[in-house]
Parts: sequence; structure tokens; C-alpha cells
Amino acid sequence: MEGPLPVHVTVVIPTRNEEEAIVDTIRSVPNDGWCEKLDFLVVDGNSEDRTRELAEQEGAEVYLESRKGYGRAYRTGFAIAPGDIIVTMDADCTYDGSSVPELVRKLVEEDLQFITCDRLKKAEEGAMSGLHGFGNWALSFTSRLLFLNGIHDSQSGMWCFRKDIMENPRMRPTNDGMPLSEEMKINARRCYGRKKAVEISLPYSIRVGTAEIHTWGDGWKNFKFLFSKRLGINREKTPWGPEN
Repeated sequence: MEGPLPVHVTVVIPTRNEEEAIVDTIRSVPNDGWCEKLDFLVVDGNSEDRTRELAEQEGAEVYLESRKGYGRAYRTGFAIAPGDIIVTMDADCTYDGSSVPELVRKLVEEDLQFITCDRLKKAEEGAMSGLHGFGNWALSFTSRLLFLNGIHDSQSGMWCFRKDIMENPRMRPTNDGMPLSEEMKINARRCYGRKKAVEISLPYSIRVGTAEIHTWGDGWKNFKFLFSKRLGINREKTPWGPEN
């Protein structure tokens, strides 16, 4: 019988008005001793509902990030997460929390650096609208074309990686918005190649709660970022990590 993995895992979850799903999101991750230590870090973008309160009741550490942006929440979370392995998830029950032990075990036992989870192959019917599906395909195709990285789902928000890869300046993401997702995968493949930075398929479910996403605006920002990244003209606008 396999014992607990000798690692400290932190699940980092960005939130903004996710009271409908934050509890189930946290509870979806097994907490039955499969690793030496498991904790949750919720980086909240000034929610106006009970998200922070409910997360704290579930035992999560909550950090209030006053600066706006999905990417900003993650850049802060990666800097302050206490675990030596970080797993990311959205707070809307779309990702399969029960797969976290499997992801971490794969990372450790196969000596990987970074895993990203493709949602598109196993997405539940209705989990993604036709417009979002097309947008994801177009962005992923453009990313593959520009960076030859072979990533099928450039917009996936579930990753598992060793925290110490963020000590590598070439790996650290620079974007405070939605483009951080594609930037993570571009950087990982550039730094560690396809053997150490892998993509696997996991289920993707229908969202719980209302999405705080701007389809056309965020899509345009993602496309612009890909080309600026390819040309080497993207710039970090805010410092890495939390505010002093």
C-alpha cells in the first residue's frame, strides 16, 4: 500500500464573488492524508459576497489582493504559497478536484516540473459555449503556431508544478490578466521542454455561479499578448508577489 507523498502541497485558488462554489471547490480535493501536508490559499479580488468568509470556514488561508486581475492573483499566490508543490484551480467547480493527488503523484514520481490540464478533450456537454470553445481553439492554435509548443489547451487554469521553478526568471509570468494562463504554458515549455512540462487531459464540468469574464475583451487581450510575447515586447507592469 502506498504511503503519503513526502511533499507539502498548496492549492492556490483565485476568487471574485464565488460564494456559490468555493466550499464545494475546496471540499472536492481529497484531504485524507495522501501527502504530508495539504493547505489551501485563496487569493481574493475584493469579493462583495461571502467568498472570503466561507473559504476561511473551510480552513483556507485567505489573502485579499486589492490589485485587479486573474493573473495578478496568481502572481501574488505563487509568491506567498507555503507548499513546495502548487496546484491551481478555479473556484467554480469546473475542474476535477479529486484528481489533485493523481497530478501531484505524477509530478513527483515522473520527476516532472510542470503539468497543465487539457479541458477540451473531456469537457462535459454544456461546460463550454460554442463561442468559448471556438475562442479557446483559436487561441491555442495561435499559441502552437507562434511558439511551436504543442499545447492543445492554452487557456486551461489547472496546473501542478514545483514552486521552485518560479525562482527561474524565465519561468515567472509577467501578465496580470487572463493572458497569464497561456504565458505559464509558453514559459514552461521554453524552460523545461516537452518531457518535463507535460499536458494531460482531465474532465471539465459546467460552471457553478456567474462567470466574471469578458469574452471579447479578454479574447482580444490574449491574442495581443501572444504576438507581443512572440516579438519580445511584453513588459511586466507590476512587481512580482504581494504588495509591501
